[in-house]
Amino acid sequence: MRQTRTIQRNRNSVKFNSNKVGLGPISNTITLAVILCLLGLMYLTQITKQTSYGYEVNALETQKSQLLSERESLEVESARLQALERVKNSKVAKDLVTPSSVEFAQ
Repeated sequence: MRQTRTIQRNRNSVKFNSNKVGLGPISNTITLAVILCLLGLMYLTQITKQTSYGYEVNALETQKSQLLSERESLEVESARLQALERVKNSKVAKDLVTPSSVEFAQ
């Protein structure tokens, strides 16, 4: 028996076969694995950059503390040297007389 098709009003007379070409389950799995590997590599790259920047920051902080310590010691030395000059140039020091002879006790 052969089926005959009759054309009816408001109905499609041609049936379209869509041949969908898609990825199979193995291809989907491989694609997902590749995407996960790429995301992992991106994450590791970011962590590595952050760690290297951390090392640079620590080195700069160490250098900063050393320079601050050196600055403080230089300020103390400057104050000490200025104090000697101030004492030499003070009015009391100018009124002092140098002795004519110096004798030491034995």
